[in-house]
Amino acid sequence: MLTVKHVSGGYASETVLQDVSFEVEKGELYGILGPNGSGKTTLLKMLSGILPVQQGDILINGKRLMEYGSKQLAQMIAVLSQHSSESFSYTVKETVSLGRYAHQKGWFQSWSKEDEIIVRRVMDQTGISTFQNRNIQELSGGEKQRVFLAQALAQEPKILLLDEPTNHLDLSYQKELLDLLKQWTRETGLTVISIFHDLNLAGLYCDRLLLLENGTININHIPNEVLREEKIRDVYHTEVLKHPHPKVAAPQMCLLPEGIKKDSIKIVDESMVGISSEFIVLRTPAPLRTMSSGVIGSGTGWHQNFVNRHVDKSYNCSDHRLEMATFLKANGFEPSETVGMMTAVILEDLVYRSYEENDFSIFIVVTAGVGNAIDASKSELHSFERVPGTINTWIFVNGELTEEAFIQSIMTATEAKVKAIHDLQVMDNVTGTIATGTSTDSILIAATQTGCVLEYAGTITPLGKLISKAVYQCTTEAIQKSQKRKKS
Repeated sequence: MLTVKHVSGGYASETVLQDVSFEVEKGELYGILGPNGSGKTTLLKMLSGILPVQQGDILINGKRLMEYGSKQLAQMIAVLSQHSSESFSYTVKETVSLGRYAHQKGWFQSWSKEDEIIVRRVMDQTGISTFQNRNIQELSGGEKQRVFLAQALAQEPKILLLDEPTNHLDLSYQKELLDLLKQWTRETGLTVISIFHDLNLAGLYCDRLLLLENGTININHIPNEVLREEKIRDVYHTEVLKHPHPKVAAPQMCLLPEGIKKDSIKIVDESMVGISSEFIVLRTPAPLRTMSSGVIGSGTGWHQNFVNRHVDKSYNCSDHRLEMATFLKANGFEPSETVGMMTAVILEDLVYRSYEENDFSIFIVVTAGVGNAIDASKSELHSFERVPGTINTWIFVNGELTEEAFIQSIMTATEAKVKAIHDLQVMDNVTGTIATGTSTDSILIAATQTGCVLEYAGTITPLGKLISKAVYQCTTEAIQKSQKRKKS
């Protein structure tokens, strides 16, 4: 659709772009990234024909850009600039209707039925029909941006050029606009080339990205390759961290602020534990990085309240997450800052203990009962029932964990728990074989993210050895306490 071959150019006194080459296919949403002064807007002006090409060629459908007449070019390319200006006091509909000029014929360019249909359609699609009779001077910045987008779409172009299209738009309209652009590329084959300052929006919506640096191409590739930590750090000169979007396969970038001092904690220990008949709580003065399977706070996050709540074995609720959140609030815990678990185990039977190494330490809290013990290798023989968790394991690491170490900590802790159950000869009552756990075990790994950096937590690493020892000992003792209570 569009080919850029070894293009250089800029302004009379300054060459901004040097030897830029890339291609954009029909139906692509193609993003242009780069810091201020990298040449993004200059490139867009050259693609639209506003600025001349000093060297190289720009081709649309194999035909050189300069060979198109002005009206022909307007039928091929529409432009929405970052700061669209309106010199005349038109209504919204009149402003949008100007986009039909390129398709009108003859000396007396009459308004056709087709023109009316298209204008009404794009006003509906951009959400401006309700104020089509208002004067454009009366609109907010975001409303004006949508009006000029509708005007560009009324041209029915093959290529739409956008300079930061979400500028002035609030969050909902940003999403609606980009959803709409993505839909048009897929359903109509419209090619969209857009400048983005928001790297996360670019990573979320674009098929490919072009990263400019000082007027040259740094990289032209898929978002996952362009949005790399080291590349963005080097080009934008700022600290960032890449992470996946939680719902779709798209890269996202997090800024790492330096001027904002967050409270931190060095040691988690037994002084932070509180025990009542209703729940066990561990509160920390600052949030910990967490990975858990809690009823509340599951997945990864930052939390500073940790609650293990006792419920009766007959506990049954249609929405246990909502009920748990209500319970936490009633007891003074903010659910968004809390990892909350449930257990049918008598809380007096918990076991908690600190374990130390040379450069780091861990603190373990375990509640364990084995009334619904399961042999995972024969789980198909069991019926599915929602019952309160029985073996709940909390592991607090006084150190800094990598993502890999978080996951390995869960694996190592699980291996140690299974070994404890095996050595105690805990049986699966349905299958008559040795159990591997219970049907609703839960786990928490929480790290202070200060002090010693712990890259790995496999069973023979320093952290893995400590977790293995701690979980095995505490789980064994907690199960023995629970079994003793049942016998008495």
